[in-house]
Amino acid sequence: MGVEGAPPTRLAAPRMSEPPAKLADLRTDYKQASLDECDVARDPFVQFAQWFDAARASRVPEPNAMTLATADAAGRPAARIVLLKEVDPRGFLFYTNYDSRKGRELLARPAAALLFFWPELERQVRIEGTVEQVDGATADAYWRTRPRLSRIGAWASPQSAPLRNRAALEARFAEGERRFPGEDVDRPARWGGYRLVPGAFEFWQGRASRLHDRIVYERVGEGWRIGRLAP
Repeated sequence: MGVEGAPPTRLAAPRMSEPPAKLADLRTDYKQASLDECDVARDPFVQFAQWFDAARASRVPEPNAMTLATADAAGRPAARIVLLKEVDPRGFLFYTNYDSRKGRELLARPAAALLFFWPELERQVRIEGTVEQVDGATADAYWRTRPRLSRIGAWASPQSAPLRNRAALEARFAEGERRFPGEDVDRPARWGGYRLVPGAFEFWQGRASRLHDRIVYERVGEGWRIGRLAP
């Protein structure tokens, strides 16, 4: 509030920010940690659990967000972010609409790759393997943990199919709310889970001067062979 008779307050001119860097100049020099093949767990699932717990402890936003890469019957690749929902001794579980693009591609080529990237820790994990559908009981158990509106959303969305507009989707959702007025929302037959069964892992730790550490696990029989890749 101004003082009567005082000269008008002059607002400082806004400071101009530095011009954005050229795309080629955007880089980060990683210096937080190192990774040696002598120090990692013998089991890649154990190593993953250690890194995942560290990501959660560091409050990485959505540490279970992972890139899922698939390919269609002609070999054309596609990638998208999905959420990891469970890890069991056989592999990594996620859920989706079986009629979606990724569902169709996994039917044609049941192999995929996962990528976790935790920039706060300067780490990424790559996992490659075969993919199988989980059984109905496993899908039902997870389905019951989802919020009611998310379950209705799964009924409403013909995932990856063309839509006329947003209103058409919202109308389908409203229809689902009328169809399922209570908490009991059945799992659609077209919706379920997949398990990626790993054949290879890569744990990447960012290092200075782009001399990153890359430790790989390759399945050999019932065990794993551990090695190092050049950055």
